[in-house]
Amino acid sequence: MAFVKVAALSKFPPGSLCEVVVEETPIALCNVAGDVRAIGGQCRHSNGPLGYGALHQGSIVCPWHAWEFDSSTGCNDFRPDICVAVYPVRIDGDDILVDPRA
Repeated sequence: MAFVKVAALSKFPPGSLCEVVVEETPIALCNVAGDVRAIGGQCRHSNGPLGYGALHQGSIVCPWHAWEFDSSTGCNDFRPDICVAVYPVRIDGDDILVDPRA
């Protein structure tokens, strides 16, 4: 599978965070100061939905137990050996595209 359209950039301003699902894979999509990033959507602690959490200075905070994952590396802030997948993102006009094969 190649890049898949997941959102419109015009409807995803800086500071945005949401969950997108590509082929049954939840992905947390965020816009950090104009840089759109995508990481695995399930927290490694208790499978909390990261896309429904909060965006805090480039980290995605799990809504269940406040575990934080760096949106550029996918690694946990406290335990860097615990990471979620990081997905390539491409912008094509107004389309946000993600490659879910990470």
